Amino acid sequence: MSSIDRPGIPGPAGDAYAAADRRLLLGLAARSIAHGLDRRVPLVPDPRDYPTALQAARATFVTLEIGTALRGCIGALVARRPLVEDTARNAFAAAFEDPRFPPLAAGELRRLSIQVSVLSPPEALPCTSRADLLAQLRPGLDGLILEERGQRATFLPSVWEQLPDPGEFLAHLCRKAGLPSTHWSASLAVSRYTTESFAAPAAELLEDNHGQLE
Repeated sequence: MSSIDRPGIPGPAGDAYAAADRRLLLGLAARSIAHGLDRRVPLVPDPRDYPTALQAARATFVTLEIGTALRGCIGALVARRPLVEDTARNAFAAAFEDPRFPPLAAGELRRLSIQVSVLSPPEALPCTSRADLLAQLRPGLDGLILEERGQRATFLPSVWEQLPDPGEFLAHLCRKAGLPSTHWSASLAVSRYTTESFAAPAAELLEDNHGQLE
């Protein structure tokens, strides 16, 4: 499945990245994982080698799957480095540093599907009650961040595919944050964001970059 075949969920303003830019980011993610297998460190791209749109500071998540099974997902909620750097670093981290999985083995690389999600800046979501929060959620569009007493968790918008009911979505996210599934308090901080997400098979991306894996 190519990146154009699987566009993911764009932000409310529509897609910010052209198909060629998406392909560059996906290829960079695949190259960083391949580089990690060879050298145990992520690829460090020079932002000046990429289009201006990919040089801006943006936060990303990189999700790896084999078949329909998750194989790693790592990202950032706050933009602290150029988009190409964040993509390369998070691709490496998803493959080798996700504590839920062993480090990726060489034989798994070409079986991966790689998805890059570029996040909009999170915005606070004021709400007066759990019911108020549920009423404001936009299923299929919102990524959600919960913060309470030093505990924080997020779900990307893609999680709505598995949890389409807002109540279930929120309950599972509370549990991910180490809170009771029905938790509510006046000190609960809630933020939301959107993503522009796109994916492609690693084998296809590595063929695109044949001979350019260094």
